[in-house]
Amino acid sequence: MRFVLAHVAMACVVAATGAAHAQEAAGTLDKIQSTGKVVMGVRESSAPMAYAFGTKQKYVGYHVELCEKVLAQIVPKAKIEYMALTSQNTMPLVQNGTVDIGCGPTTNNLARQKQVAFAVTTYVSQVRMAVRADSGITSFKQLDGKPVAASAGTTAVQLLRKYGRDNGVNLPTSLGKDHFESFLMLESGRADAFVLDDNLLAGVIANSKNPAGFKIVGEVLGSEPIAILFRRDDPAFKKAVDDVLVGMMASGEVAKIYDKWFVQPIPPKNAPLNLPMSDLLKQLLQKPNDKPLESYAQQ
Repeated sequence: MRFVLAHVAMACVVAATGAAHAQEAAGTLDKIQSTGKVVMGVRESSAPMAYAFGTKQKYVGYHVELCEKVLAQIVPKAKIEYMALTSQNTMPLVQNGTVDIGCGPTTNNLARQKQVAFAVTTYVSQVRMAVRADSGITSFKQLDGKPVAASAGTTAVQLLRKYGRDNGVNLPTSLGKDHFESFLMLESGRADAFVLDDNLLAGVIANSKNPAGFKIVGEVLGSEPIAILFRRDDPAFKKAVDDVLVGMMASGEVAKIYDKWFVQPIPPKNAPLNLPMSDLLKQLLQKPNDKPLESYAQQ
């Protein structure tokens, strides 16, 4: 009897594995067509790229809007199901197919390319720090031995460590589970700086209790290509997403959406971030590519 049960259990495992491989082989577009829905990975606290607000947790932002417009073109009949992700779980949930398209502020780098695929770059961030406006801090070297906040799972953590090693600076870093928790460390005085992409810092500051009480300063630790992501080894889905994005770049639609989220007032406080498009991003909209972070570091 045990022998029979063992064989039954093994058969179930083989069947489940076979089904997973079959779904993987079918591709994301086929999966969406068969289920009638597409799972979009978003963030809850990454304004202006992707964030939630309001009692019904409506998800909005630059990358959310780009993804919605892409999906309206390639899978117009599919229902969008939003799934809140964190910096830590984005890779595994996209990699295993739980999420069909990741629309948070995710950096494209070589290590992550081994797990997922990226669309053409739609934003280039600069990693800097937010400090209290009256702190007098203007350089990372002034943080030697002082507490620094960063969000777990972000590339800012590695860049901070590298800066510390290269410059002989001790940067004791506390990790928040998300950007709100990290900013709270700065706001409450438990940290002297919060290190993150400039656009996300601007978003957190604009939506804080006292936006005038904080400013973005310091050296640029790195320029990072930010892109929409999806499962690897699915060239048909990547081509579909890239084709729509490149068309939107050529028509000027991406620039209009950028202006809406980075220059104009945004919810929930209707405060503008006043972050005009960088020259580098303007160049990328003219000549789109999906190059990883490492190619920027070499420039």
